[in-house]
Amino acid sequence: MTSEDTYDFIVVGAGPAGYALAASLSSTKSKPRVLLLEAGGKNDDETKRVDGKRWTTFMEPTMNWGYKTVPQDTCSGRELDYSRGKGLGGSSASNFGVYTVGAKDDYDAWGEKVGDKVTYGWNAMQPRFKKLETFDGTIYLPENQKYARPDPADHGHEGPLKVGYAKEWEKDLPLILDSLEEAGLQRNLDHNSGNPIGMGLMINSASSGRRTTAALFEHHQNPDGRIPNWVIIHASATRVMFDDKKAIGVETRSQSGSDLNIYYATKEVILSAGTLDTPKILMHSGIGPREHLEEYSIQVVQDLPAVGQGLKDHFFVPLVLARSPETNDRNSFYGSEEAMSAGLAQWNKDKTGPWTKHGCQVACGWFKSDKITSSQEFKDLDLSVQEFMNRETIPHYEIISGFPMHLMFPQLFQDYSYLSLIGFLMNEQSTGEVRLQSSKPEDPLLFDPKALTHPFDQRAAIEIYRHLLDITKHPAFAKDTISTILEAPSESDEDILQFWKDNTSSSWHMTGTVKMGKEGDVDAAVDNRFRVFRVEGLRVADMSVVPVMTNNHTQATAYVTGTTCAEVLIGEYALDEE
Repeated sequence: MTSEDTYDFIVVGAGPAGYALAASLSSTKSKPRVLLLEAGGKNDDETKRVDGKRWTTFMEPTMNWGYKTVPQDTCSGRELDYSRGKGLGGSSASNFGVYTVGAKDDYDAWGEKVGDKVTYGWNAMQPRFKKLETFDGTIYLPENQKYARPDPADHGHEGPLKVGYAKEWEKDLPLILDSLEEAGLQRNLDHNSGNPIGMGLMINSASSGRRTTAALFEHHQNPDGRIPNWVIIHASATRVMFDDKKAIGVETRSQSGSDLNIYYATKEVILSAGTLDTPKILMHSGIGPREHLEEYSIQVVQDLPAVGQGLKDHFFVPLVLARSPETNDRNSFYGSEEAMSAGLAQWNKDKTGPWTKHGCQVACGWFKSDKITSSQEFKDLDLSVQEFMNRETIPHYEIISGFPMHLMFPQLFQDYSYLSLIGFLMNEQSTGEVRLQSSKPEDPLLFDPKALTHPFDQRAAIEIYRHLLDITKHPAFAKDTISTILEAPSESDEDILQFWKDNTSSSWHMTGTVKMGKEGDVDAAVDNRFRVFRVEGLRVADMSVVPVMTNNHTQATAYVTGTTCAEVLIGEYALDEE
């Protein structure tokens, strides 16, 4: 062991949770030595930050692990895309750039489940969200200011994450918002207030035409003027090293795959590799279900059956309609290679132009459904689940309008004057798992979300899609529709459910495979201080520990999970004391 290889804290994974955690620890007054390990590259190509291209960044092989699920029997035998960001920033550098915090009742339920409402309730989480962001709620055209009215008290203005609304909008966005309101969708003037119910403007993890990623933590000064003081090494963590049951370091493999190294931690190792990879590191370290580890001849350090279980996600399907060309100007941009190339040149020059307008501001909203809660499938749920889903701020589904699908599925479109409505299932009751497929740490796990296997999910999926169809038939909306590009063949339960099975996708919101809970909970693997049960010096801080499938796009929850763990560690080790 050399001093060069020894740190106070080792954080594995430079995604939203890991970056937030490492930055918070390393910028404390005591200036601990912090090592941040990241298996991917630097992700410093500026062209991957173009706001209007954020929908296709995941297609970059160097920025995506390229994971797929196992074939899903309830999804027509398909392997679903399970993209996960690779490199500095993690999935924040490759996802769709949606910044939503979820419902305040999500976080209150988190506190209830783990026996700590003080640390995890909304009253504790909202101040952390505010510290994370620099929010720009400016809407430049006076006639559009009716679509959002964020309360400054609900937002932060000095954090590392630059989020807000796009400066320019596509021509038909106000038209769509108005027609959706006429079709019965209530308006929400700020989804990030703690109550997401209603339709409104999506808050983007982008600012001034440029994508915001977790890498911004690297250069952010805290209020005292301190900046993070850490070491970043690009290598894959293969396993945690133990002395008996105390974590003492991390074994890594170089990016070339040829060199093994060990880095040592005098205080703690914290895994922030995400819902799909943190359980892999744990299992190859000997922590997980005993029989499963022994199947692959892995020496068991601690039998922990919950590791790899509890996988949750949000699944969605689209409804796509051709719209009147007079309502928008997409054909003149997406239909012209010259216009798109000129737009990119303008963005490279000064971060302005059509690539900061097209695809940069869409609408989204979360809703409750009496048809879902009156169904027999809902009534068959455990009473505690029913009570949670009936809480004031808990939605049953999400709708997004204006998603630029042609960027991912060009074969569907003859031209670009179209509109996609997407329905997302919230609070899914199907529960999946991740499992080893070999004894080699470099092999990914087998990912099985068991999508749409629960009767409630199937009933909710049917009612969600039927509501989308009802919206499109309303006169205020239908007047600008020319034809259907993609929808279920009929409104029967059978055809709608089959449409989901044939077309559902993951939204890459994977959660819960190393779930936080109370000692003795059979489905829990870490306690409410992020400590892995029955070992020392090892914590987990990423979406794998979150015990509630939050009703949002989960990158914001990943950030706040990292900062919450940092607060816990800073308090325990008195890192901010003189």
